[in-house]
Amino acid sequence: MAKENLSVWTSISFWRRSAAWVTGFATILLIWLTFDTMGQISMGTDADLQKGITKRVPAPTVINYHIDYKMSEKRGHEVPVIGKKEPFFGKEWSPKEAAALLHLGKLGSQAKNCMNCHTLLGNGAYYAPDLTKAWLDPMWGATMQGMTGKSTKEEAMAEFLMHPEKYPTHARMMPNLGITAEEAKGLVAFLKHMSSIDTNGFPRGFSKTVDQFKAGGTNAH
Repeated sequence: MAKENLSVWTSISFWRRSAAWVTGFATILLIWLTFDTMGQISMGTDADLQKGITKRVPAPTVINYHIDYKMSEKRGHEVPVIGKKEPFFGKEWSPKEAAALLHLGKLGSQAKNCMNCHTLLGNGAYYAPDLTKAWLDPMWGATMQGMTGKSTKEEAMAEFLMHPEKYPTHARMMPNLGITAEEAKGLVAFLKHMSSIDTNGFPRGFSKTVDQFKAGGTNAH
């Protein structure tokens, strides 16, 4: 009796070997992507900032630096630009102080349920303005400083957070959440640090550099 000529596509052993190769390749690729992602999202150090090394997630001491947001022709969207040092609430914060202040701000954003209304780094709601790049909004400059009577952006932001009912800046007014002065300072630090994170152009359409604002660009709110 002649031996039956079977196609490779009907061979059980072929599909078993193929499945093993595909599973092995996918596992190696997943491990590589995991390590690559961890390297991308790991927070930088104060030494990186002092050396001018740009990290996707800068160290907490980035609050001691001027942060801008400029178009990258190479990447096709805006990217954070860390500039020269500038006082933050009237001082330069040590790595330990900056980390503690940032931690306070992060806890404050959770305790006050900011994401019930706002979006932070893609998480949250869309009832109120996205806060991912809120620090970069030019409205916190002359406009809000004038309304609050404060001389710096961070002081104006802190004043607004403590007494939002006094400064109606949006059709959906922020309620008074009983934020203390220290909590407000931490929240502002958290917002400034978040604005320094390279989010690959998220949120899209956020073109809020001072030059664009002066030229009649849209407001963050």
